Amino acid sequence: MINAIRLSHLVLLLYRKCQVCACPVCACRERFIVFFDQQQKVKVDHLFWIESFFLTAPSLVANSQEGTNSKKAPRRIFSGIQPTGVLHLGNYFGAVRQWVQTQNENSLFSIVDLHSITLPQDPKALKENILKMAASLLACGIDHEKCILFQQSKVPQHAELSWVLSCLTTLPRLGHLPQFKEKSAKMTDIPLGLYIYPVLQSADILLYKATHVPVGEDQLQHIQLAQHLARVFNNKYGPIFPRPSAVVYDESASRLKSLRNPDKKMSKSDPDAKSRIELTDDPDVVVEKCKKAMTDFTSAVTYDPAIRPAVSNLIILHSLCTGLDADRICHENQHIDTAQYKLVVAEAVNEFLRPIRHRYMELLKDPNYLISILDQGGARAADIAQETWREVKSAVGLTVSS
Repeated sequence: MINAIRLSHLVLLLYRKCQVCACPVCACRERFIVFFDQQQKVKVDHLFWIESFFLTAPSLVANSQEGTNSKKAPRRIFSGIQPTGVLHLGNYFGAVRQWVQTQNENSLFSIVDLHSITLPQDPKALKENILKMAASLLACGIDHEKCILFQQSKVPQHAELSWVLSCLTTLPRLGHLPQFKEKSAKMTDIPLGLYIYPVLQSADILLYKATHVPVGEDQLQHIQLAQHLARVFNNKYGPIFPRPSAVVYDESASRLKSLRNPDKKMSKSDPDAKSRIELTDDPDVVVEKCKKAMTDFTSAVTYDPAIRPAVSNLIILHSLCTGLDADRICHENQHIDTAQYKLVVAEAVNEFLRPIRHRYMELLKDPNYLISILDQGGARAADIAQETWREVKSAVGLTVSS
């Protein structure tokens, strides 16, 4: 097994070789990772270390083009969300709330329906879920006049750019992404789309020349893939894409966990519906879910995520819905036990959800209005996408004219 010091020497040697042979740094990196992976001499975490080294050593990649050279790309935000139906509080506090706070004319938020079909979908349910997601985002405060809200599949350049980028991607590079391993672990027939969807995700980002991409920590390596593909393309065809940067919201919102298992994040994919609170849950349903939330054998309301993760998760939820900090919440509820405190949390959640729930129900009554908003957003997104795609086609050599 190669130790870290020897590994760093090998990487530096590789860079010296690149300076001699003038080959693209990224291509050498791929050969480096593939060779040592095949020889089984480098652990997986070492491979991730190599990737981080190549991505975060600007002094060593001075000869590698990063984005649009001397022209600094304008700040543009892109983020996508799958049409899983209605948002839950984990979605809202972990991502959508920040979208609302930062939205402007240079923000694009996409309902990524093409990503959703990497796993089997009922066509009728998918159509309904796209509209439900649009209604959820609007009810949470996304303003379609301030930003661009659109349906991914309405812009065909996503798939077209994805194909170009897939021709620049290697199988080992995709094989090291952890989400594929997690999602395919229990599958016998694994769809190809599940393997290559990170390339489509990169195309989503690069198509709009996004400079900032809000993501969860579990998606960071996918952003590294987008950075890698931007560099590979720019080295091969010329500077078109800026280097996208991940924006990770490091706050308690990203730590909101399942109500039934505090070791897992709140997720729509959890088969236990009581593990999450959806934005459209009736007040009685919210009370029932809070009452069924996991706690422990200590009755006092105290905040200690390491020792009391389940109770601390309820306090985080309470804090997010009210704006109160954990110390104040514990002080105000020191006279009650955790069973009674669950009802306090339920009341706070219901108060927070009331206007969102009302707005969502109103929007869902008018599906044509929702469709028109997605159409308008799709047209605005297409204006940007078509220009980028023209640049890509010209650079790659796909544009033939008389």
